[in-house]
Amino acid sequence: MSERAAIAELAERMARAAGGIQRERYETEFAVRSKSAAIDLVTEVDLACERLLVETLRDERPDDAILAEEGSGDDREGATWRWVIDPLDGTMNFAHGYPRFCVSIGVQHLRETQVAAVYDPLLDELFAAQLAAGATRNGRPIRVSDQKELGRSLLSTGFAYDVHVSEDDNLASFARFAKLARGLRRDGSAALDLCYVACGRFDAFWERKLHPWDVCAGNLIVSEAGGRNSDFSGAPAVGDGRETLASNGHLHTRMLEVLGESFAG
Repeated sequence: MSERAAIAELAERMARAAGGIQRERYETEFAVRSKSAAIDLVTEVDLACERLLVETLRDERPDDAILAEEGSGDDREGATWRWVIDPLDGTMNFAHGYPRFCVSIGVQHLRETQVAAVYDPLLDELFAAQLAAGATRNGRPIRVSDQKELGRSLLSTGFAYDVHVSEDDNLASFARFAKLARGLRRDGSAALDLCYVACGRFDAFWERKLHPWDVCAGNLIVSEAGGRNSDFSGAPAVGDGRETLASNGHLHTRMLEVLGESFAG
């Protein structure tokens, strides 16, 4: 087995293990607190999942860098392999008992994403990809949709945690797309939104002010399923999450046009 294949196997095993914690603690009592804003939540389940993931990596891949949302990893310079982890994407959903959340793990080799695993523990769906090897859901190949008309599309988006206080928000774009698309969803898990673009459930997804752990795995899954990722200028996505547009490719140019119109006022 190649090193990358072994890493992919480990990522999937870890995602399922953390997802098991989420499934076990779903709709139980747990501690919740706010971070950067009142709507930016972290639960003891986030922390338990991250602890499991980080401790596993320290045991099995001690030389690798770890960028984890809750800050317990060691994102050191110079490591060949780097794990980019969101231990519980969709924390607000989880805290409210809304069944849309997941574990997201992306793995980079020299800062190029090579491996991805996103696990939804309630639906028992594991989305996975390796660079230049395709994307799968529970081991079966997936592909983006063939929808070419924005008016027949189902889109997804989200809002940043500073939406209550910042005028630099997503509301104008949301309003424009709501008038143009067949449907628009805001489900609260960017990682799952990206996976849903990859498997054709959504035709496109856009969001602002995300972070690397929100998009690292999902972006690779989209591209390996035949989709396209970019920022809002159309430039290739750099993976920081600040501007994220993922689509089936057919809708990408039109999505960029509408985004440009909404920011122009």
